[in-house]
Amino acid sequence: MASLDEADREKALYALAAQLQFKVERDGGRFTLTRTADVSRPERAKNLTLTEAEKLLETWKLRGPHGG
Repeated sequence: MASLDEADREKALYALAAQLQFKVERDGGRFTLTRTADVSRPERAKNLTLTEAEKLLETWKLRGPHGG
């Protein structure tokens, strides 16, 4: 079972993903992030750990709404 800290991190991940218009799918302890809004091709990253998913979203957030 996930620790409270990990549960909080996952909750924050879902919130940030929604803000950045990413869909989050969870399979066990791994995540797939998909973004189809405002991109020419869907952006998808599969089989990510929680930490990797957090880093991807933080990087996307820093790039701004244009994604680049």
